[in-house]
Amino acid sequence: MRLVRRLAGGLPNLMVTTMNRLIAATLLGSALLLGSLAPALAATTVTVNGVAISDLDVSQRVQLMKLEGGGTTKAAVSSLIDEQLQLQEAARLGIQITDQQVDDAFQQVARNVKMSTSKLNELLRANGVSDATMKSRLRAALAWQKIGEVAIRGRVQLSDLELDQQAAAVLDSDLSYDYILKEVLFITTGKGSAASRTAQANQYRKSFTGCDAAVQLSLSYTDAAVREMGRRHATQLPEALAKELAALNVGSITKPRVTETGVSMLAVCSKTAARDTTFVKNKLRSQQGNEAMKTESDKYLVELRSKAKIVYN
Repeated sequence: MRLVRRLAGGLPNLMVTTMNRLIAATLLGSALLLGSLAPALAATTVTVNGVAISDLDVSQRVQLMKLEGGGTTKAAVSSLIDEQLQLQEAARLGIQITDQQVDDAFQQVARNVKMSTSKLNELLRANGVSDATMKSRLRAALAWQKIGEVAIRGRVQLSDLELDQQAAAVLDSDLSYDYILKEVLFITTGKGSAASRTAQANQYRKSFTGCDAAVQLSLSYTDAAVREMGRRHATQLPEALAKELAALNVGSITKPRVTETGVSMLAVCSKTAARDTTFVKNKLRSQQGNEAMKTESDKYLVELRSKAKIVYN
């Protein structure tokens, strides 16, 4: 399991996915692993720079990985070795992860799967997993996040020139406009079906004469609202919508689209040519930065393994 993105920043976003699989499996009545915990005194499986990983540690991790959708003893041992290296490197760099931080992370996991921490503990115990097993993984994940910020992020270098060139290449004629838009929304919540509201939206569209009259025209309909969206560049809009807007003139309005809150149309109040690559560039920077960070993190961990004294028993 891993922390959610907003908690762990650059960490892999596996926590929510794996826990959701766990919950889904439980709700579907899948066979649950009910193996009992190993004895308190367990033999050592492997040592990492002199720190022992016991058979109990391995068996608990196997249980946890099985709940996540699969896992072998070999994979569990490898995972535990990596986490021990991460914790040792954090200590070397003076990084400390407090019990409170781990508890907060555990609480966040419970919140993400819509459980209390006590219910999450019950679910883990029912499947032969102690909360300490999950918390040890969370501690290592938090430590690795901090190591990324302190020691790995500096290895990631992105070229502004290359990002500019890539962003410019992405832009086409449909994505080369700045708009000032208004949204006309026919609300559907408890007020009729989407089909009937779409019919009314189409009727509104036929009578639409421009943004200045948008509000007045909406008064002829029940539960119709006009909202100022302000300035939007085409790159900030869904591709299909940007394409539709590119074909419209000022004073026109898009076809109705069914959304979660109702039937929506966008009115074009202003339209100017503007090959603004800022939004695209920022998106590329985020994507490539995450990819580069993952690559450098993997390299860093390989380096830690190559320098470590790992003894299998």
